[in-house]
Amino acid sequence: MGIRCWRKPLLLLLIALVLSTKLGHFQRWEGFQEKPMSKKNMKSTLNFFIQSYNNASNGTYSYRVQKLIRSQMQLTMGVEYIVTVKIGRTKYKRNDTGSSSCPLQSKKLRKSLICESLIYTVPWINYFHLWNNSCLEA
Repeated sequence: MGIRCWRKPLLLLLIALVLSTKLGHFQRWEGFQEKPMSKKNMKSTLNFFIQSYNNASNGTYSYRVQKLIRSQMQLTMGVEYIVTVKIGRTKYKRNDTGSSSCPLQSKKLRKSLICESLIYTVPWINYFHLWNNSCLEA
């Protein structure tokens, strides 16, 4: 069982590395670099972030991403992103669906935060993990 359960992920990783090298997209980066995320990766990474934030929050209302302020990335066995985003409290309760398009609270109740997060992702298998997150009031 031990070897068998590692075969598929290792095979997928090997295929991805070979394809990256053959297509000329493989680069050796040292540390985090200011590189823009592709629109697909940005959307899925930020959706994962805000879902994680809302699930961990004790607040009554959900938040949504207002603006991506900064994005840095580093290639490892996957991709690590350090993202700085501005998020705002919405009119939807945390358990409501569709909070990504929900309007923000009115001026009286408005609350915005600036969050910096370290997110690890393996995009080709749709895996995400939030390693670190800190938010301050905007």
